[in-house]
Amino acid sequence: MPEIETLVDATLRVFNERDPDARLRVMAEVYRDDIVFTDAEGSSRGHEAISEKVQGLLDSAPGFVFAPSGPAHVLDDLIHAPWTFGPPDGEPVVRGVDMSLVVDGKIARLYTVLVGQDG
Repeated sequence: MPEIETLVDATLRVFNERDPDARLRVMAEVYRDDIVFTDAEGSSRGHEAISEKVQGLLDSAPGFVFAPSGPAHVLDDLIHAPWTFGPPDGEPVVRGVDMSLVVDGKIARLYTVLVGQDG
């Protein structure tokens, strides 16, 4: 099983990767084929669907990057990893937390919750 830190880092790599082919290669290493990603907009299943969602997000925010905003916490097969999204040298525009369920060494479910949003 990959180290938890590897899985946390890989999710950031997936969501920062602007090249779809490279993104799919990273996903194949650490995400189950039937992974389900859920956020406030709904759920996506499988590498292709999630990659398309990531591409849309990155296309809408040129130059923005995801970065860890604190340590990841692990409880058995559950990872809680806080992150930010914004310009690399500026204040983050969005803050969130990823919660990942690990099955057989790969991420099977990925939930994203936005935190600290005004409105």
